[in-house]
Parts: sequence; structure tokens; C-alpha cells
Amino acid sequence: MQDQKALLGSAPLGKLLFKLSVPTVVAQLINMLYNVVDRIYIGHIPNNGSLALTGVGVCMPLIMIVSAFAALVGSGGAPRASIFMGKQDHDSAEKTLGNCFSTQVIVSVIITAALLIWNRPLLLAFGASENTIGYASDYMSIYAMGTLFVQLTLGMNAFITAQGFTRTAMVSVIIGAVSNIILDPVFIFVLDMGVKGAALATIISQSFSCIWVMSFLLGRKTLFKLKRQNMRLHWNIIMPCIALGTATFIMQASESVISICFNSSLLRYGGDIAVGAMTILTSVMQFAMLPMTGIAQGAQPILSYNYGAGNKARVKNTFFLLLKTCLTYSILLWAAIMLFPDVFVGIFTPDQTLAAFTAPALRIYMSGILLFGIQIACQMAFTSLGKALSSITVAVVRKFVLLLPLIYIMPHLASDPTRGVYMAEPIADILAVTFTAILFSVQFKKAFEKMDCQNSI
Repeated sequence: MQDQKALLGSAPLGKLLFKLSVPTVVAQLINMLYNVVDRIYIGHIPNNGSLALTGVGVCMPLIMIVSAFAALVGSGGAPRASIFMGKQDHDSAEKTLGNCFSTQVIVSVIITAALLIWNRPLLLAFGASENTIGYASDYMSIYAMGTLFVQLTLGMNAFITAQGFTRTAMVSVIIGAVSNIILDPVFIFVLDMGVKGAALATIISQSFSCIWVMSFLLGRKTLFKLKRQNMRLHWNIIMPCIALGTATFIMQASESVISICFNSSLLRYGGDIAVGAMTILTSVMQFAMLPMTGIAQGAQPILSYNYGAGNKARVKNTFFLLLKTCLTYSILLWAAIMLFPDVFVGIFTPDQTLAAFTAPALRIYMSGILLFGIQIACQMAFTSLGKALSSITVAVVRKFVLLLPLIYIMPHLASDPTRGVYMAEPIADILAVTFTAILFSVQFKKAFEKMDCQNSI
């Protein structure tokens, strides 16, 4: 335990960030395979692959909501546990873990019931058409049964990462992803289950990951252990976690709302092919975001631990290293997408008509990713330092203040309404990065002043 704490508090930053980030980046990329592999296989189903792909794409808002609730608890509780660890308050760290576990179980039961009861009406509201609702409903009705596994895997894995055990967290993702890659073709093609098989493969794979995560948190290596006596809910413990996790929840849940708005608007102006293209665009966006998120998650335990320990210089140096790394990645990814959009689109569909429509749309949709490394670095720093209000503010501004109105404004300003819908994303991204950078410069200074006051006591 002391070696792990010494690692976070004094190891060389470059090597430490690399050591913690590489497993989280790998984990994020592999985690993306859960849904992306499904889409790749589904897109290649003979005769009706394009419609099936569009139907599963309509399910993404609901899947995002499930993940968002895991983040609401896990992404708020894990940094707080790290901060307590930096303060040498082991008891509070374990109480935080126990309360978050109980909350996620309760939330999982509620979500599962809601998805099973209102599956079809929600999917129709989210952009499914008469041609695609059958595929969407088949996929979601089975996926809903695995909600508990998704919640505990994503939410509790954050506590493993928060301790600096990023390799262990990575293995939990690898277990699920490899299982999904193996099971997908078996259920989809060999057993001829189609989209139902893809959903079944996903929830079985998630159950394997869940078993691994829970085994670690109940085992001997964890710095703070999941204990029965800490599972009784206390509002003074769980509410600060939920407050801090609200920003990440808004970011992920808003993706669901935004996806609904995109799909309904695109269905109006461009039909099923435009909605199908959006499924591919969001898949590529996930590819763009997840490695940066992985790097940021690798920095989170360093930032949180040293903020709790009052190590001002180490917090500052960690943030600027994170910023440089994320920004370099976002610039390189932007260049690759602008130069080779057909390569990215071709991964998801062999349909030449859909691919030809999607490639130019991808250039438009992803043109704002150039500076997005700034957004990711600042948002993770807000969360790592316990700045709940700032985290919530930047999440709300980007999605609801900027992107949501632009989805409906841009079709009326662009010569091609469908492309106008796609243009809303980069415009919102550029404006959001500007706002976030200004807010962060102010809040970062205040955080340092707070540390100075604490250190002087």
C-alpha cells in the first residue's frame, strides 16, 4: 500500500503518467470494441446489414444513458476516494467505495425495469422508423438484462483506476472485449440470431468483466476494500460523490439527448441513410474521444492524490503534461480523419452508397476535434480536483447551451440542411473549448490559493 502511495506522490511524472495512461488508453480502446464490434458484424449481416446497423444505432442513446448512470456514481466517487487517500483518510475512502456500490445496484434495478417496460416507445422517440424498429427493439430488450453488469463494471472499475492499478482495470476491459469479439460471430452468424445475438454476446461479456472487478475490490491487493459495513447509504458520503459525478453524467447522458436530436433531425432532412451515417460518425467520435479519456483517467489518481496531499507543484506539472499529451493526440487524429475519411468509414460498412454519403459528412462532423485535447484535459482536472460546479458548467454549456440549439439552427443556415445538421458539432466544439479554457484558468488559480492556505495551517 505504501509503495502505491509513494508512486503517486513522488515518482517522475513523465514515466508515471505513461505507466498509468497506457493501460487506461488500451482499456478505453478495447472498451469501445463492445459496441463497435457489434456494429461491424451487424453491418455485414447479409441482405439487411445496413438497416440492422441503423436500428442498433438508434439504441445508442439508451446505452449511453446506462453508461452515464455508472459514471454518475463511479466518476464522482473514485476521485473523492483518491483525495481521501492523499489525506491518509483510509476509512473515508472505503466508506465512499461501499456507498457507491450500493447506489449503483439500486440504480441498475430501476434502469432495467424502465428499459424493459418502455423499450419500444423510447426507441421510436429516439429516431427509429418502421424499417428499423424491429432490429432496435430486439437488441435493446436483451441488452437491458445486463444493466447490472454494465453498471458495476464501469462504475467500480473507476475505483481500481483511482488507486493507480490501471493494469488491473485494463484487464477487466480486455476480458469483456475479447469475450465479445469471440461470441459475436458465434451468436450472430453461426446461431443465426442476428442483432439479438450481438446483444446477448455483449451482456455475457460484461458479466465476465464484472466478476473480475468485484474479485479485485474484495481481494487483498486493493488499497481500499469493499466491505459490507460500508454499504449502508449515508447522504453525507454519497451526495458529494453524485455532485462531482454529475458533470460526467451530463456529458454522457447528454450524448443520448443529442443523439435523439441528431437522429430525428437527420431522419427529417436525409432519411434512413443520414441516420445510418450518424451511427458511423458517432462510432468514429468514440474512437477519437476514448484514447484521450484514457490518458486523462491515467492522470486522475496523480492529480487527486497530490491535491489531497497539498503538493501544488506536482498538481500543476501533471496538468500541463496532460494538456500537451491530449492536444498532440487530438491534432494528429484530426489530420488523419481529414486526409483519410474513407478508411474510417469503410471499417463500419461495405455498403458503397452509405460509405459515399458518410465520408464527406465525417470531415464536417469531426473538423472541430483539432483543439479538443484542451477540453478533455480541463474537464478531467476539474473532476480530479473536486470542482463539481465547474465540471457541471462546462458540460452543460457544450451540450445544451451550444450544441442542442445549433442542431436545429444550422439546417436553416446551410445550403444543404442535412450537412447543416452535421456542422452543428464542430461549431459547438470550438466555442466550448474557448469557454472551458477561460473558466479553467480562473478555477485553477483558485485551487492553488486553497492549497496555499491549507499548507500554511
